[in-house]
Amino acid sequence: MSIAELRKLPADEKLKIIEALWSDLAGDEAAFDSPAWHETALRETASDYAAGKIETVDWEAAKKELRQRFE
Repeated sequence: MSIAELRKLPADEKLKIIEALWSDLAGDEAAFDSPAWHETALRETASDYAAGKIETVDWEAAKKELRQRFE
């Protein structure tokens, strides 16, 4: 399938393809190096969380909100 054909697909079909690709890529984590900025971002987030600067949300509530937002 070409990029032009992908662009013509409805959003729900594009999301299914993204999920399938992500699942396939995630199955071989050792094949990819995490970019250097990622470790820095994770450390900053952990520091902000420890300092109480980040508000957490229950995972079930977050999923519900995201599904409502994108339906």
